[in-house]
Amino acid sequence: MQKIVLVFSLFLSIGATAQVDTTDLIDYSKFGDAEGVKRYSTQKVLNQVPQRILSIGYEYQGGFVLPGVPLGALLPAFQDFQVKQVSAIRAQANIPVISTNKIIWQLGANYWSSKYSIENPGSNEFASRLNNRSMTSAGINTTIFKPLNEKNFLIFQASADFNGVFNQLSELNGKALTISGTAIYGWKKSEKNMIGVGLSRTYRAGQILHIPVLLWNKTFNDRWGMELLLPARGHLRYNFSTSNILQLGFELEGNQFMMNLPNSTNGNVFIQRGELKPRIIWDKKISGFIWLSAQAGLRYNWRFDVMNEYNGKSDMQRYFTSNLGNPLYFNISLNFVSP
Repeated sequence: MQKIVLVFSLFLSIGATAQVDTTDLIDYSKFGDAEGVKRYSTQKVLNQVPQRILSIGYEYQGGFVLPGVPLGALLPAFQDFQVKQVSAIRAQANIPVISTNKIIWQLGANYWSSKYSIENPGSNEFASRLNNRSMTSAGINTTIFKPLNEKNFLIFQASADFNGVFNQLSELNGKALTISGTAIYGWKKSEKNMIGVGLSRTYRAGQILHIPVLLWNKTFNDRWGMELLLPARGHLRYNFSTSNILQLGFELEGNQFMMNLPNSTNGNVFIQRGELKPRIIWDKKISGFIWLSAQAGLRYNWRFDVMNEYNGKSDMQRYFTSNLGNPLYFNISLNFVSP
């Protein structure tokens, strides 16, 4: 009987010991952050619109007037044309090559083809070529995000595009090439706020520009935020949720497009096309990393200058300028996004 009592008492003692919270025995004041571990800033803020890795979309612009098109290089007469619509196919890819906490390097490609449907272009050489062919831009790009530490970062971006109104590949030459680039130095203030300043060489306004840029992505709270890369684009963001996002803002886009025009001064002209788009954008997760994006707004003509010279700017180099009408537009795309 004494043995049974002794064994029972031993089990009670073990059970009581097992129920003691061992954390009460640890002095946490002896522990701290690991030394020698360098932390790096990330490339986005909380609740930011996810970055597109693959995207395919369609854009439609309504009818507008294309005024002031000359009858020919040596003729003083001009014609006005009615553009019934502009339809465009847009595609892009941004594939991560290296993605670590020390550096993110992406390589990408883009394609933008706009088809102008002109009512009764007749024998006008410029209007006929624009009506019968597509205004196309295709190229490659690369982006590097390099965090220097937990608070500072660098961004480098470069792109090379062939742009033109081509009938065949034999018309392609070096003067159809445009090269753009941006360098930014920034500060990651917190997981909700990052700011950067830099310089950019860009054709977004149709004409080559060298300008300062401001990057500012900020999340104010769970619902509101903003994403700016001025002067190229800027949007105020509202998050219904992390997978349902509404934006209100603008984007300035465009490029310089070569067109073979035998009766012009040099046999080629260069269309400097720039478009300002005030717009509203809705991004919605469909499944997994597949998102739908829909946008609608106004296509405002920033520039439609047709030059006789590559990168021309002076009045002496201008073939003509057209003050295009400003139609409404919409765009819809299907996107595979980053986590």
